[in-house]
Amino acid sequence: MRPGVDQFARYARLLGVEPRAPTLEALSELTTAHLTRVPFENISKLYYRRSVPPRQPPDLAVFLDGIERHHFGGTCYANAFNFHLLLVHLGYDVALCGADMSAPDVHMVNIVRLDERAYLVDVGYGAPFLSPLPLELARDQEIAWGRERYVLKPRDASGRPRLELHRDGRLQHAYVVNPSPRRIEEFANVIADSFSDSATFMHALLIARFWPSRSVTLRNLTLIEAEGTSYRLRQVPGREHLPEVIEEHFLIPARIVREALNGVELNQQA
Repeated sequence: MRPGVDQFARYARLLGVEPRAPTLEALSELTTAHLTRVPFENISKLYYRRSVPPRQPPDLAVFLDGIERHHFGGTCYANAFNFHLLLVHLGYDVALCGADMSAPDVHMVNIVRLDERAYLVDVGYGAPFLSPLPLELARDQEIAWGRERYVLKPRDASGRPRLELHRDGRLQHAYVVNPSPRRIEEFANVIADSFSDSATFMHALLIARFWPSRSVTLRNLTLIEAEGTSYRLRQVPGREHLPEVIEEHFLIPARIVREALNGVELNQQA
């Protein structure tokens, strides 16, 4: 069932923006609002894993309920797809695209065209991409944030941009965008795989919340607070403290965190 107008009005309200005609300024406002109000997190993925059909992201109503009631966001599938629906509703020329990482199309992004220019909009990478990233590049574009450096490279001969994440001066991972528009149904297998027993986010914890010039990130038991290019690391003394730490820094209720993490072994690094 297609989302109704009321749901998109609710979405805009939760983002704290007034819907307006597509422009680069309006798109930037939407992107910043999404990154600062809707975290990247897999608590909701663990919480919903027994109740939401595993071959699709939470639908828009469930997604918005999670934001409003529990301060949820989601991983790339939930964040990117639902933001895609909002952009389509607002009249943007936007393509839902897959991106290759360790396997084809395991990441999801949006490419928006405005005034004959293309922009990468990625609200599902746990990264400070607070504005649309222009794809008409002659040279690398870099974003330095805390201990990390993100490098967007010009499109290759096939029109595919590459985004790299460097941490402490070392390349950690990257993705290459496949610019052809895709339907959400085409991601059914990779989404289903993301709920499998061997999937990273079934055995690791990653939450990232952003503000215009700072962020807080939790990777398993490591809390990283960044401001500009400075950062501070703090170890959570044990997993039994995670619910309270997560509620303090990310506002997700401790009782929800306990339920989501019940029976989950954190034995992978996100």
